[in-house]
Amino acid sequence: MTFTTTHEIICGDSRKMDALKDDSIDLVVTSPPYPMISMWDGLFSDLNPEIIECIDTDGQRAFEMMHRELDRTWAELERVVKPGGIVCINIGDATRKIGETFSIYPNHSRITAKMMELGFEPLPELIWHKQTNAPNKFMGSGMLPGGAYVTLEHEYILIFRKSGKRDFKGPDKELRQNSAYFWEERNEWFSDIWDFKGEKQSIRSDARDRSAAFPCELPKRLILMYSLLGDTVLDPFFGTGTTTKAAMIFGRNSVGYEISQEMIGSSKKDIVRTAEEYPAANLSRLERHLRFVEERIASGKEVKHINVNYGIPVMTSQEENILLYGIQRVEDEGARILVEYSPIAFDADRQSPVLKGYANARRMNQTRLFRSKWFVYLNFDVILLLIVEDHFCINLLF
Repeated sequence: MTFTTTHEIICGDSRKMDALKDDSIDLVVTSPPYPMISMWDGLFSDLNPEIIECIDTDGQRAFEMMHRELDRTWAELERVVKPGGIVCINIGDATRKIGETFSIYPNHSRITAKMMELGFEPLPELIWHKQTNAPNKFMGSGMLPGGAYVTLEHEYILIFRKSGKRDFKGPDKELRQNSAYFWEERNEWFSDIWDFKGEKQSIRSDARDRSAAFPCELPKRLILMYSLLGDTVLDPFFGTGTTTKAAMIFGRNSVGYEISQEMIGSSKKDIVRTAEEYPAANLSRLERHLRFVEERIASGKEVKHINVNYGIPVMTSQEENILLYGIQRVEDEGARILVEYSPIAFDADRQSPVLKGYANARRMNQTRLFRSKWFVYLNFDVILLLIVEDHFCINLLF
């Protein structure tokens, strides 16, 4: 089965997303400009000239005015996100000295308060640890007590849901099974602390001096965690297009809003190039899973289930119908990008003889071709020995 996704990049203001219908978005993954971070002062001042007048004299007033501009985008999300849809917002707090006063400006709590006011349900948040080894990262009085400040080396990924749990009906029930993630992915992704590096804050464009881009690993995880194949993902602060890139690679539709046409032009070329260069990113997920299973079997632990699409061992019954897709074609139509996918054809020879033998044995057990009282596995890499009731069976592995 093949399918096609559509990716639109709209040059416009996300405070008024008129191109989007009500209840049309399944998932939002975004990172807005960070209030009270100096690189964004100019952008916020363009939105509200009063901000520049108080940025150096009244930090709390500037902080609130910046967030009021973001509030208008969050209000639009309340309109366009479907009931049961998820909103993920990557945001960091800011530290800044205004006059003689050094303070932290808690962006994450201000956004949380507004989203709850709009009726979104807050879900457990993620902490993204992005440690820096810069020699000048420590602030304040150095080694002298009483005047030094903690260095912020983390950001938040705030997660909200609109109007209760999503109801998976009709075709969505099967798509949900196909879109499942592996057990070991779940264990890593749903831990509340993520630890990987951020992107270098630079872009090949004169649109902005810097861009606070997050790495593709971040939207990749969130998209696979909270959406199905063919769902629509929105990024109201498109920037370098990392969310669109991840949606494209992993079989979701996407919409991005960006106020700078120049930024769109620069980012779009990179997005299309990346999609063309990584047509089967999901294949690496399969390969990592196989390594995990081999290590588990080698340690004497059991893997009880078999994925029906690839014939590989999996940990739970919820993984039995996982179906991964790769990109077949990317077509840039100007106003939108079309991407065509087909199922990844997994080469069974990628499995080691030991793993294939284990899968074969587990498959026979699941289908009840044999009702075994004993199971003996000899680790010769080429022979699987089964003793089953009154039968003695040797299965040669090739």
